[in-house]
Amino acid sequence: MSKVVLEAQTRRDMGKGASRRLRRLENKVPAVLYGGDKKPLSIHLLHNKVVKALENESIFSSVFDVNVDGKVEHVILKDLQRHPYKPLVMHMDLQRVSAKDILVKNIPIHFTNELTSKGVKAGGRINHSMTQVEVRCQAKDLPEFIEVDMSNVEMDDVVHVFDLKLPKGVHLTMDTKDTAHNLPVVSIHAPKVNLAEEAAEAAEAAAASAASAAATATEEPAVVTTKPEEKEEGAAE
Repeated sequence: MSKVVLEAQTRRDMGKGASRRLRRLENKVPAVLYGGDKKPLSIHLLHNKVVKALENESIFSSVFDVNVDGKVEHVILKDLQRHPYKPLVMHMDLQRVSAKDILVKNIPIHFTNELTSKGVKAGGRINHSMTQVEVRCQAKDLPEFIEVDMSNVEMDDVVHVFDLKLPKGVHLTMDTKDTAHNLPVVSIHAPKVNLAEEAAEAAEAAAASAASAAATATEEPAVVTTKPEEKEEGAAE
């Protein structure tokens, strides 16, 4: 479970006008708490506390706590509405969950030891094809992230989805028997810019060699002219 804890209070004023007043006059975020065996509850939270909590990526992928009028609820963030151009959170939808509830969530992937990986040391560059993966598990087992250790990934190696090491009780939502779903997650290859430069240099060298050969083949032989020998002075005609 995430370490995020948000304080909230119930609200009784409903409607768009009431929500606008909360945001504009009280710097609060209107929200709805629903799910479980309880009725939906309209609440509000302090905007600056919400913004601070959103800096922690785990709030988007794991279970966290909301303290509503002194009573703690375990929730997941189902929806978040932001202002189209201002740094404001407009509304939140929170869903109650219990430890045994089955959840399907996108979990971020964290890549560790990238700079010290074998492939990078050999001059390669890391290519991230995926930054999150969808998993299914009970709420109590929901991880904050999936870790990929890059230490032993060598040049031209590819880590695929089915190579991911998932925590106990956590499963991929895709069919692991279907190899078509085994998509690349991360790889290390030689920098493309170096390959392009090498190809350009090789092309230039080949062109220069061809030009030199053509010039040699078309070069005309030198013409040597000689003057007739002059008669010696006093020689008989």
